Amino acid sequence: MAQFVFLYRRGDRSAASPAQMQQRMQKWQTWFQSLSATGTLKDRGLPLEFTGAVVGGAKKGNVSDGPYAEKDLVMGFSLVEAADLAQASAKAEGCPICDEGGCVEVRPVMSM
Repeated sequence: MAQFVFLYRRGDRSAASPAQMQQRMQKWQTWFQSLSATGTLKDRGLPLEFTGAVVGGAKKGNVSDGPYAEKDLVMGFSLVEAADLAQASAKAEGCPICDEGGCVEVRPVMSM
């Protein structure tokens, strides 16, 4: 088995009512429970704040005030285990963020 990171990329940016937020959270809870039940979920991870910084670039010491909300913003992450990229990707297909126009980036964790 190999490990993969699920990076949750922002979907619907519209404001949600408290009832809609509760429904979204319930979908996430159900999805995480299904991943846990199959032994796939290794670390649920955490949501990320909207603010941050981007360090790097051509000039050393270049720091910008990204990430940028108008671009493809990573909202959070989880660590999962699967046989291969195809199986990990199949597990990501049920993610609630996909229902909201977002996506899950599935990245293998490099063995060292």
